[in-house]
Amino acid sequence: MPAQTTFAPQLVIPNGITNVDFYIQAFGAIELRRVSNSDGSIHVSELSVGGAIFHLHEETADPKAFCPKRHDGTTVTIGLFVPDVDAMMNQASAAGGEVISPAQDYDYGYRQGKIRDPFGHIWMIEAEF
Repeated sequence: MPAQTTFAPQLVIPNGITNVDFYIQAFGAIELRRVSNSDGSIHVSELSVGGAIFHLHEETADPKAFCPKRHDGTTVTIGLFVPDVDAMMNQASAAGGEVISPAQDYDYGYRQGKIRDPFGHIWMIEAEF
């Protein structure tokens, strides 16, 4: 049990074996562990970006576990706090992410931009200034 409370989003992606690389290229993620199913598909890939952990699961026939792109939308935005919003936005875009809104400063003290990954997940890249 962790000494502090943590939050680890569980994301569903298609073709997990090949698509894990997007997160490595886009966000500099490090794959901490991978558990494969008997057919070789990914049961879970645990990734970390600057110590923040999230999990990837390969899309299956289960109608409750699907990639957001299948339904052309998502109800969740994942906030990723980074030291340099602009650099991360550029890196994610170069890796294949779609810029939904470019990075800008907001009067509540954050610099934020939004990226949609190739699988439909939306990432709010942000930092305090």
